[in-house]
Amino acid sequence: MIVRISAEGQYRLSSALLDQVNEMDDLLVEHIADIGDEAFSEQYERMLTLIREEGEKVGDDELVESHVIMPPADISAAEARSFFTGDGLFAID
Repeated sequence: MIVRISAEGQYRLSSALLDQVNEMDDLLVEHIADIGDEAFSEQYERMLTLIREEGEKVGDDELVESHVIMPPADISAAEARSFFTGDGLFAID
């Protein structure tokens, strides 16, 4: 799966990494209604760091479609509430 982090670039995620990221996404969806900005930022940054460190960076010369577009790292909890609903960013069973 190809994931784009807004304003940063694209990453190719393995199935195992996708499972980990999806679990983190599910937790954010579960707690987004009652989480503050600081706690949200910490949890979201953990997810982005995992993608950056464990994902394979897609080269700038490679043109591939993104399956998921992640909000930028500086998104607030209030702004994120519209993204982290239902099945979250990663609608995977």
